[in-house]
Amino acid sequence: MAESDEISLRAAEVAADVTEAEREQDRRRVTAAFMSAASSGARMAGQGTRAARRRIGAVGRGAGSGTSWLAAQVTAMAPRLRVRDQAALREQFPGLSAEEIADALLDGASHASAAAGGAVGVWAALPALPAFPAEVAAETLVLVGIEIKLIAELHEAYGTPAPGNFAERMSAYVAAWAHRRGVYMIPGGVVLATGSPLARLLRRRLAARAGRSAFALAPLLTGAAAGAYFNSRETRRLGQDIRRDLRRRALPQH
Repeated sequence: MAESDEISLRAAEVAADVTEAEREQDRRRVTAAFMSAASSGARMAGQGTRAARRRIGAVGRGAGSGTSWLAAQVTAMAPRLRVRDQAALREQFPGLSAEEIADALLDGASHASAAAGGAVGVWAALPALPAFPAEVAAETLVLVGIEIKLIAELHEAYGTPAPGNFAERMSAYVAAWAHRRGVYMIPGGVVLATGSPLARLLRRRLAARAGRSAFALAPLLTGAAAGAYFNSRETRRLGQDIRRDLRRRALPQH
């Protein structure tokens, strides 16, 4: 398996595992193992700090090879995410309404994002800081995976899944993540080709997300606590944006 394929597959697995974990220690264990592997893999491949910086060198800016690489990884990761459909959600949350299931999904995703931020942010306190750009890229992929999974499952909870086969639906949810809108409200359709407006928006969103991850590692900040707080807040805010759109379509209007 190519390195890029392995990264997107592993990030998809971690995003699903950490979201569905019930205990905080399990969430932290899953994310910490992935981040450690990302750091070790970068060093073993001769991709230390300098090479890793080149890979995500566009963090905080709107274009460049770094965000193009992240965008390609997100596109590859999305169809590998484990998404619970409406039947699975109702089985897992018996007797709950769509609104109550959505509450549970938002809570699970925000806790998962906090765990991912904490796992990376804790490296800020280590005497010998790892090649943190590699960890920022890894954290960003996991966080985006958590949020795309949340978007997909919110659509399922409200009975408004995107049309098409699974791969087509996941592409639509990537677009929803970039636009922060429900699938049926995405302007311009789902065109992820290089140079398309959606592809450019996706890169800008990823640059901003990676920038927040790097910010949490900056000196004198609270490291794990800052990463956990920022990530949890952003994931919940995104979920609420998507939820508002889905309510307009799925719930009776009075």
